[in-house]
Amino acid sequence: MEGREFIEKLKKEVNKAVVGKEDVIELLAVALLSKGHVLLEGVPGVAKTTIAKSFADAIGLEFSRIQLTPDLMPADIIGSTYYDQKNSEFKIKKGPIFANVVLADEINRATPKTQSALLEAMQELQVTIEGQTIPLPKPFLVIATMNPIEAEGVYKLPEAQLDRFMLKIEIGYPNKDEELLFLERKDKGDFSKVNKIIDKNEILSMINKVMNVKASKKVLEYIYKIGIMTRNDERVRLGASPRALEHMLLASKALAFLRGRNYVIPDDVKEIAVNVLSHRILIKGEYEVDGLKPKDIIEEILDKVEVPK
Repeated sequence: MEGREFIEKLKKEVNKAVVGKEDVIELLAVALLSKGHVLLEGVPGVAKTTIAKSFADAIGLEFSRIQLTPDLMPADIIGSTYYDQKNSEFKIKKGPIFANVVLADEINRATPKTQSALLEAMQELQVTIEGQTIPLPKPFLVIATMNPIEAEGVYKLPEAQLDRFMLKIEIGYPNKDEELLFLERKDKGDFSKVNKIIDKNEILSMINKVMNVKASKKVLEYIYKIGIMTRNDERVRLGASPRALEHMLLASKALAFLRGRNYVIPDDVKEIAVNVLSHRILIKGEYEVDGLKPKDIIEEILDKVEVPK
């Protein structure tokens, strides 16, 4: 299956359970095909969990949900050892992290110790249990959700962990037409089960195709200039890291593939830049007071940087 066909079928299938949100579905596909992870941010009740579960169902991958709470321990995520009396030996009991699509619900409710248990998994695609390193299944995608308005009983995600999320997707309230359609479909019981549209081997094949999408030297320079301007902006305390620029390149390749191309164009970079960079940039305190947000700075930079022809 090629990229354009895949994304059209995916949106159609997920919309059996979700109204609208086609942009979110596409960004989740971008993360999956570029081997990244996603931070979903939105107030309660905007279908963050439903979108993640429906996405996993449509691509036919094993799904697990971890409800993160302050009393959750790292072993509850990655697993632990137990003694098998029958065979007189210690065995490993794998945790819910051993799935293809892992929903880490309300990640900012977990303690820093538990949050850090996700770091090795997200970056190295492996976990270590009692000194034994175990690879995670492929493909592997973490979708973490976060409520931006909560201030009590939550723990701020450190910048090192935020930098491991390829994309941040903000999910807002639906517009009038979408919400009325949602209510009509609920009234009629019109939401149906999401079916598998693709198998794991096809997904792995598409991931390889994304890695082979070409980016010209001019596109690479364009990505670099955007990153440098975030670092040199007087309003920014922490700009885009080299990993952020790598993620911008990989995500642009996946987006190009989904648009039916085997090469990246500057518009791919522009379209994905805010989602890649907004959670990595820290604004200096005096500018935060004025209500300035990272998204505003990124959009300003995209307007200033010359687009290569």
